[in-house]
Amino acid sequence: MNEQTSPIGSALPRAFPPANASALIYNGSGEYLLHLRDEIPGIWEPGSWSLLGGGREPDDRSLEETIRRELREEAGLDLPVLVPFAVEHARGSDGTTVPIQIFAGHWSGDPTALDLTEGVMLHWFPPEVMPRLRMPPSTRDLVRRHAELLHADRYGSAPSATDASALTTAHRSPHPHTPSAATAGGRAVLNVIGVHLYLENTDGEVLLGLRHPDSAYAGSTWHFLAGHCEQESAVACLVREAREEAGLLIDPADVTYVHAVHLVDTPGTQPRMQMVFRARHWTGTPEILEPDKCVAWSWWQPETLPDPIVPYTRAAIEGIQAGRLYTEMGWS
Repeated sequence: MNEQTSPIGSALPRAFPPANASALIYNGSGEYLLHLRDEIPGIWEPGSWSLLGGGREPDDRSLEETIRRELREEAGLDLPVLVPFAVEHARGSDGTTVPIQIFAGHWSGDPTALDLTEGVMLHWFPPEVMPRLRMPPSTRDLVRRHAELLHADRYGSAPSATDASALTTAHRSPHPHTPSAATAGGRAVLNVIGVHLYLENTDGEVLLGLRHPDSAYAGSTWHFLAGHCEQESAVACLVREAREEAGLLIDPADVTYVHAVHLVDTPGTQPRMQMVFRARHWTGTPEILEPDKCVAWSWWQPETLPDPIVPYTRAAIEGIQAGRLYTEMGWS
């Protein structure tokens, strides 16, 4: 969000769909990441604690793209999973109510190590201290609602009617990395879908990328070129990620499914279906196009994979070499 822009409370009609997005980021201790805004007259909520976020730009294909771009631009953050949680109705200085799409995501890093480009600072706060902070009441209420849902799923208690409505609106759990009580509560447990590219060169070597040390997932670890499906098919996601991350051009007709790893990181966390596709032909040489995610591309013999490597990446490569199509990890 550009600190110099005018407040988002403007002449937009009350029923206007969200054109802004913010991130409700929480850690494993139940704390929430808040952003202290500059004390500059004319900006939105000057001098207040708020969520990171901003307005949709013409090149953003969705509000999820908006919030991911804003997190990268404002704090160098790249969260592996962001899911819709709610719509906050923020009130502008002229009394106009403006809808903001809120996405929830898990991260447990050190905010002081982030490269903050706007505002004063980022800090973790538990919900109980937020009534003492200068912050919009609507944001405080969002945190309270999410914390109640987080606690309900963690300890198996039944959500209230308001909480159940929020879950229905979001269509997905707002806390993908925390234990789920879906079986006991009757709600479906949705799986995160990851898409991974398996490339072999003429020497039989496999392409892997070394993730950035500050990556929210698997920092300083070797991994497939990968991404999460958006509003697209798995193969379309693969083709897009290959182009955006490494400058590789792949014809969908040259893509074949070769393996899947169905895993949970730790017992009770949201399941993930990690799908691996092989491209028999491609155009281009791997380039570092997203240096905040990947700092190197390299080819490795399957028998001498680098260390450290994401465990399910190793499992998938071993499965492909053995001719297996499926692996399970973390379920027992």
